[in-house]
Amino acid sequence: MRIEWPTLLLAVFCYVLWFATAFWPGHLPPLLAVPLLALAMVLHASLSHETIHGHPFAQPRWNGALMSLPIGLLVPYGRFRDTHLAHHRDADLTDPYDDPESNYLDPAVWAGLPVWTKRLLLVNNTLAGRILLGPVIGQAAFMAGDLRAIRAGERGILREWLWHGLGVAGILLAVALWGTVPLWAYLAAAYLAAGVLKIRTFLEHQAHDRARGRTAIVEDRGPLAFLFLNNNLHVVHHMHPRVPWYRLPELYRAQQARFRAVNDNYVYRSYGEVFARHLLRRKDPVAHPLRAARAMDQGAARATGQGEALRP
Repeated sequence: MRIEWPTLLLAVFCYVLWFATAFWPGHLPPLLAVPLLALAMVLHASLSHETIHGHPFAQPRWNGALMSLPIGLLVPYGRFRDTHLAHHRDADLTDPYDDPESNYLDPAVWAGLPVWTKRLLLVNNTLAGRILLGPVIGQAAFMAGDLRAIRAGERGILREWLWHGLGVAGILLAVALWGTVPLWAYLAAAYLAAGVLKIRTFLEHQAHDRARGRTAIVEDRGPLAFLFLNNNLHVVHHMHPRVPWYRLPELYRAQQARFRAVNDNYVYRSYGEVFARHLLRRKDPVAHPLRAARAMDQGAARATGQGEALRP
C-alpha cells in the first residue's frame, strides 16, 4: 500500500493546528486565532487539491475521507473534486462554459450586464478586488450555478450540498458550544482563507490561442508557495498532475527551460511581482478576449458561476 508520508503528516499538522486554535483551552486572542485558523484552512484547501490528484493514498475513497471535513465552510469536497477534474481538460482552459474554473465571461453575457455589475467585476479583476470581494462574488456565483443544476435534476450535486451543509452545521455548532474562539472569529478566518486562496487562482490561467500558453508559472519559494503546496508552478502541475506537491520544485528546476517554452514564457518571478503589477491594475478583461460572442443557451448552465467559480 502506497502512502506519501509528507502529505499525510502535513494533513495531520493541519488538523492539529485547526483543532488547537479553535478548541484548545486558553482562549487565544482573535488577532492571533483568526490568522492561525486561516492558515489551517488554506492548507486544508491545498491538501484537498492534492487528494483529488491521488495523494497521499492510492485509494480515492481514503483521500476523500481524509480531507472531506469542511473546516473552511465554503465548498463541498465532492463539488471541488468534480469541477477541478473537469478543469484539467486543458483544451477547454479559460472557456467560460467548458472550464468550470474560468474567470472569463462570454462576451455576449458581459455586454448584457448592468453597469454596476460590470464595475464590480472590473474591480474583481484586480488582485486587491479579488482578495477583498472575490470570496463573496465567487461563492454567490458558484452556488447560483449549482442551484441551476439542481433545479435541472442534478441529484448528485444536491447530495453533495446536503452532506456539506450537515458538516458545516456540525462545525459551527461545535465552535459555538465548545470552541475557545468566538463564532465571528471563525467566520472571519474562513473569509480570510478564501481571500488568500484567491491570490493563487488570480492568474493561474490566461486567454491564449494555444492551450499550452494558458497556464502560468510563479517562481516563488516563500510562504505563499508553501501554503499553496507549490501549485504556483501551475504549468508543471497541469503537465504532471500525478506528481506530489513536494516534488514539483525539483521537477521544475530540472526542466525549467522546457516549461517556460511550453507556456510561452507566461512567468512571474515571485508573488511580490504579482502584487506589484496587479494589486490595483487589472490583468485581464472580464469578457474572454479570444472567444466569439454567443447567446446564452442550454449549454450555458454548465458554466459554474459564469466565469467566477470559487476554487479552493
